[in-house]
Amino acid sequence: MTDATPAAEPPGHLTDPRDLLNGYLDYYRKALLRKLDGLSDEQLRTATLPSGWTPLELFKHLTYVEIRWLQWGFAGEPVERPWGDRGPGERTRDDPWHVPEGEGFDDIRAEFLATCERSREIVAGAPLDGVAPPGPRFPDGRPTSLIWILFHLLQEYARHLGHLDAARELIDGRTGA
Repeated sequence: MTDATPAAEPPGHLTDPRDLLNGYLDYYRKALLRKLDGLSDEQLRTATLPSGWTPLELFKHLTYVEIRWLQWGFAGEPVERPWGDRGPGERTRDDPWHVPEGEGFDDIRAEFLATCERSREIVAGAPLDGVAPPGPRFPDGRPTSLIWILFHLLQEYARHLGHLDAARELIDGRTGA
């Protein structure tokens, strides 16, 4: 499924904010793939925590988090279904996460990897103090900087990988990594 080699945190001597942010985002992206590695389709589609989400839904959600914040938000690119992790039709951020029956791990993994690559391109081409344009993601026109968005993405990954740690331990006893 994925490369099970643990990712290393960025080196402790780094002081450049861009290198640190990019390094930690890639660290968490790889950790997500590693934490999902080895789960069967049934395990990926089974909720183990009371909140009711499945590991596959979490995977799709984190894909769309990057799409919403960097492609749709910061780059102002048109995104047909920015809440595509919430199910078919018009959805909002308050709808539960959803993965259709016909969509599987390999489909979401391919979308995730392509999304991460596009995110890297967006970040590489913009200053950290650059501000997202007003648009559907930021309808109130509040200035949202790239550095703020990147820190937000880091906290999303850290929080959700902690959730996935708990789910994975309940699924098969695997901890850490």
